[in-house]
Amino acid sequence: MPKIPAIYCLIFILSACRPTRQPAGTQPNTPTAISSDSSKNMVTPAVSTVHTDAFMENLLASHPELFGDILAHRQDLKVQVIYTQIDRKANNTPVFTPHYFNVDAQSYFYPASTVKMPVALLALEKLNTLRVKGVTAHSPMLTGSAYAGQTAVLNDPTTPDGVPTIAQYIKKIFLVSDNDAFNRLYEFLGQETINQQLAAKGFGSANIYHRLSIPLSEDENRHTNPVWFMDTSGNMLFAQPMATSKLPYVNRMDTVGTAYYNGERLVYGPLDFSRKNRFGLEDMTKVLRAILFPQSLPESERFRINEDDYRFVLKYMSELPSESFSPEYPTQEYWPTYCKFLYYGSDTNAVPDTRRMRIFNKVGDAYGFLTDVAYIVDFDSGIEFMLSATIYCNSDGVLNDDKYDYDDIGYPFMKNLGQMFYEYESKRERKHKPDLSAFRMDYDKR
Repeated sequence: MPKIPAIYCLIFILSACRPTRQPAGTQPNTPTAISSDSSKNMVTPAVSTVHTDAFMENLLASHPELFGDILAHRQDLKVQVIYTQIDRKANNTPVFTPHYFNVDAQSYFYPASTVKMPVALLALEKLNTLRVKGVTAHSPMLTGSAYAGQTAVLNDPTTPDGVPTIAQYIKKIFLVSDNDAFNRLYEFLGQETINQQLAAKGFGSANIYHRLSIPLSEDENRHTNPVWFMDTSGNMLFAQPMATSKLPYVNRMDTVGTAYYNGERLVYGPLDFSRKNRFGLEDMTKVLRAILFPQSLPESERFRINEDDYRFVLKYMSELPSESFSPEYPTQEYWPTYCKFLYYGSDTNAVPDTRRMRIFNKVGDAYGFLTDVAYIVDFDSGIEFMLSATIYCNSDGVLNDDKYDYDDIGYPFMKNLGQMFYEYESKRERKHKPDLSAFRMDYDKR
């Protein structure tokens, strides 16, 4: 175990000894059903607008053996797909042509871990705007505890020196979709800052209200931990106190399912997602584009990060768990194409040709929803395209029962969809072959 500087331990002890502030008059954030009596208080939603291109409809219909059931049950499966065709001008400037299947900005799906992508970018942006000498993504960052539900972090056993950093959290987010890594960035940024910054960049569907995989109340998610940045000698560079979000929540009436488990008790009625995270597929696709092609968006919609930050994010978006040195992941649990739903599905035996092909993406899966937002590139063939998709895999309608149809419906759909568009792109004529050298990375293991 690497030695931890004494000053880190002192800060941790002081944080741990601080009386934990309890939320006043709050109750645990237990799931609630929407009862029939509540309908009189509901706000009538606007008429849904479903966007489907004839091109997308026809292309999917041309493969009935793969997508016949998807087309027939598109609404029950809540499936949405955005395929973005990329052509290049003579000077290699990209031109984007999006195509849509069943895309509806008003149709809720739980974004799960896809929200980690914009939060990782916002964390790098905050470091750049802090302008504190010596504070970088690789600086030791300690997390304290000052409120109910909060936990502290002094050590990270996945780093060579045992010290937690923003950079390591981002690596783990993109390599294996680590939930604790996301939570630490959520705490560094604060709930209010996250949502204000995303709104300012034009991501109108973005509501990121809570940490992941830990059952905290709404009040506890509004309170985010104090953090400290140190240098390698243990000197404090920057201290950030606990933050309390005053963010007004959007008045949403998002529900999912027909029943759900609350602990061991089965509750009949849809689960209320109105206070859970939300991020539309079109907006998430734009986040991906902001990483890949920042110059293609207005400056106000870009993330204020530098070239090294972009390269760092792109590297770990496309690196496989089996290529990582730190952390090093067991292949039995994290196979090479882990978290590459589009094109590979959940194929644990796939052997990707990484010298030829890379996938820059972020996935999410929870509550039966399976989502992937990806840029797929073949350097040898000059193929590049963006593909975003989400599908609901819960045929019995019951949530929290750990009985979802990921293996039967979700993963095969994602695999078939990615491979179908790759095959389509391999036959599509291009006026100018793209120069894709900007997306070649030096990976940890080759």
